[in-house]
Amino acid sequence: MSEHMLPGDPPVQLVLRRSARARRYSLRVSRLDGRVTLTMPRTASPARALNFAQEKAAWIRARLAERPDEIRAEFGAVLPVGGVEMRVVEAARSRLNFSQARIEVSDRVNAAPPVVAGLLKAHARDRLVAAADRYSGALGRPYSRITIRDTRSRWGSCSAQGALMFSWRLVLAPPQVLDYVAAHEVAHLAEMNHGPRFWAAVARLRPGYAPERDWLRAHGEALHRYRFTAAAIDGDGAT
Repeated sequence: MSEHMLPGDPPVQLVLRRSARARRYSLRVSRLDGRVTLTMPRTASPARALNFAQEKAAWIRARLAERPDEIRAEFGAVLPVGGVEMRVVEAARSRLNFSQARIEVSDRVNAAPPVVAGLLKAHARDRLVAAADRYSGALGRPYSRITIRDTRSRWGSCSAQGALMFSWRLVLAPPQVLDYVAAHEVAHLAEMNHGPRFWAAVARLRPGYAPERDWLRAHGEALHRYRFTAAAIDGDGAT
């Protein structure tokens, strides 16, 4: 891979990726982080690839413009947590205060976003463990362990050994959506496929799951708009 800058207003960072399987140039704009990747045949000329990208510059910028604006979890930001719009505020200690719809961050910390991420991960684990326990009990199939991650390509998984994995960003979705994903992955404890018997198991565990599945397909990518790293500071102190 190599990185290049596509000139224009604004300039666009472009990643060139060679592939032995590629037979033509292809462009992809990630809706998660806006990364622009141009895949090209292994023997293709980088100069021709960049000319191709320049010809498609208007299309690239149009796709980038469709991405939802990023929201950094700084003080004053509002995040959806379990169906509640909660504002990040400074407080004496860090906690999720649902009664006042506030994500409280201790005034002793230097940066709010990592603290907010930690609070959300802990809450997501509590919610997902409770849901997985409930559904695995109803199914009569125990799981071996639960792992919480910040995954890009999937919301959950179930291994052949019964290990469940979930994205903690599910806590930013409506609570019914989190419950659906938990039921979906627990159903894999009985059916390691997506055939009719699997979906029948999901329906038994979570009747009427279709609206939650559709919500995730339509809006799931927007859960990645929230950023939890502290803003960088340049040499002049500007952020």
